[in-house]
Amino acid sequence: MKIAIMGTRGIPANYGGFETFAEELSTRLVKRGHEITVYCRASNYDYSSNHLEYKGVKLIVLPTIKHKYLDTVFHTFLSVLYDLFKDHRVLLICNSANSLFSVIPRFRGKKIVLNVDGLEWKRKKWNKAGKWFYRFSEILATFFPNAIVSDAEGIREYYLNRFKKDSTFIPYGAPTRKEDTKEILEKLGVRPKGYALYVSRLEPENNAHLVVKAFEKVKTDLKLIIVGDAPYSQEYIDKLKSTKDPRIIFTGYVFGRHYRELQSNAYFYIQATEVGGTHPALLEAMGFGNCVLANDVPEHYEVLGDAGILFSTKIKDDLTNKMQYLFEHPEAAESYREKAVERVRKKYSWEGVTDSYESLFKKLSHLI
Repeated sequence: MKIAIMGTRGIPANYGGFETFAEELSTRLVKRGHEITVYCRASNYDYSSNHLEYKGVKLIVLPTIKHKYLDTVFHTFLSVLYDLFKDHRVLLICNSANSLFSVIPRFRGKKIVLNVDGLEWKRKKWNKAGKWFYRFSEILATFFPNAIVSDAEGIREYYLNRFKKDSTFIPYGAPTRKEDTKEILEKLGVRPKGYALYVSRLEPENNAHLVVKAFEKVKTDLKLIIVGDAPYSQEYIDKLKSTKDPRIIFTGYVFGRHYRELQSNAYFYIQATEVGGTHPALLEAMGFGNCVLANDVPEHYEVLGDAGILFSTKIKDDLTNKMQYLFEHPEAAESYREKAVERVRKKYSWEGVTDSYESLFKKLSHLI
């Protein structure tokens, strides 16, 4: 099959979950004999030409408007128009905000799959117009694409209950391996199992500020490493970094081997997000064998089951108390590490995710 993926910043992944998803899925589909193209944003990569390859995946790099409200939709619109002159049979479009554009390629007979992601209108970073646009896009998502994919059962139920529209549930995946090298640990001056780890875009609804405040009250010599950044949240990030606690280390974005090193050697991992579907960083933390301490929201419980610990943002000092408990009870942390890896092996392998997408693409292409 000839398939194009758009709506992400592109590959190789250097930003977030959708980019990791696009890289993992596209490279695996290529190994299975399919011809895959990923549309990339010129602002995210230093490419020397407009047509390149990455691990057998064709890359098409197009310009964008680097703006909080226009970046995603403008680049996807441009990608859709560009693809009208390509012979891709199936388009996988990421992000419900791009549902408006899925109707255009259908006039050319292309089959459209839309990964709706989470409920973006809940994010605090969007103004009223942005929230309205995401809500409107959810409605369009139930009409324009040939099929929609939800990455969490909770998101699937939302579309089913609100719009009477069923979707195909396909989660994200995660590897189950550890990185043997420790280069970034040496650079940061931390030892294996000598730090708690938080990974996310540094935006208010991801609650990095709650994690910082909670950790400041914990009695431990271990560190807290905060991995992430955000292009339009500088005031919020500056406030985070104003902490007086010398145990807290901010790294900015970290990808590739160094990211895997941090995930492989953490004492425990904190997932404090409250909006979205399945968070890739949470699955990765589990796959790398971390004990996970996660915000008590349905999407996290769905992923973790009994393989992690939940905390409530509504109970005073609950996060602090549970951090303290884990620091003082290493045997409890170890038991959760084992459960987490086993859960990922059973439910969230990238090969299983690829199987599901390949089957959906074949169905739409009338190959099965």
